[in-house]
Amino acid sequence: MSDDVPQRYRVAITADNALSDGLTIFGDIGLDRLSARGIDWAVLPEYTDPPAVAQLRDFDAVLSLGHIHFGAETLAALPRLRHIARFGAGYETIDLDACSAAGVAVTNTPDGVRRPLALAALTLVLSLAHNVAAKDHITRTGTWDQRPKFRGHGVDGKVLGVLGFGSVGGDLAQLAQGVGFTVIGNNRSGHSARAAELGVELLELDALLQRSDYVVVTASLNSENYGLLDARRLALLKPTAYVINVARGGLIDQDALTAVLREHRIAGAALDVFTQEPPHPDDALLGLDNVILTPHSLPWTEEFTRDVSASALGAIIDVAEGRRPQFLLNPDAFNASAWSVRRTEMRDVSVPGV
Repeated sequence: MSDDVPQRYRVAITADNALSDGLTIFGDIGLDRLSARGIDWAVLPEYTDPPAVAQLRDFDAVLSLGHIHFGAETLAALPRLRHIARFGAGYETIDLDACSAAGVAVTNTPDGVRRPLALAALTLVLSLAHNVAAKDHITRTGTWDQRPKFRGHGVDGKVLGVLGFGSVGGDLAQLAQGVGFTVIGNNRSGHSARAAELGVELLELDALLQRSDYVVVTASLNSENYGLLDARRLALLKPTAYVINVARGGLIDQDALTAVLREHRIAGAALDVFTQEPPHPDDALLGLDNVILTPHSLPWTEEFTRDVSASALGAIIDVAEGRRPQFLLNPDAFNASAWSVRRTEMRDVSVPGV
């Protein structure tokens, strides 16, 4: 690098959900915001997971549009990298400890995801309550004589259990209470100021499953809760209960769920996420008529794109300009000796404010 011409701060956009011109499957995410701050960006030439180190060596940050893995081996080969920004809330494919040790900040966008995901969950709940899928089929096939079999039911007084009572769960609880549900919750800590504010009782998971008419999964996925709803726990549900998952497919043992649905041991389910995405064409779930399936996109709205984009790009600008980003997942990264080295090197990067 010449002493006279500083490097420009550069951001890599993962190619899993973006075209070379920066247009993404979510729509226009406003990458001109980066350009306006003197930050260069480029979409990587191909999608690989883990990412191809050779493609990332000349970048200071990565905007990960999907769920690409970043571990210690990859980070060790990228001494220039100082920030991984997730476009979304989930970060289970990023090794936070390794990032902290390497002095790489990791951010996500829970503020942009919260309301769209809560609304998506409630949409599936109400679709199950009103037998929307069956009524759609009746209309398309002209079998109107079947209508009396699929009348649906009201939700006043029904119990909705939120598994993973965090920010999304709190939003969902408020929405569900507004249409008549009694809401109960579960989270790892057993405490939530939002739950207390809304009058939501937090229970142990088994107790929540036994009481709920609807169980909505909104928890984040980690190594400790993979397959959390397994065969034993699914057997605790009422035969009239429904399971809704808008979080991550890995939180539910999908084979066990398929079995209880096929055998009608629960009333039904609605899934926006799956263990394998997209599901294999031969997946037994696809042939069941008591489950609603959507392609991991139900929360995608214009507001989702606007708010998640603003959050993710805002974090990139903050780190580039030397500020602590709002939704920093690994504060220890700022205390690592590697971060001090990277911050010193940022003096040679051309960004306003650095």
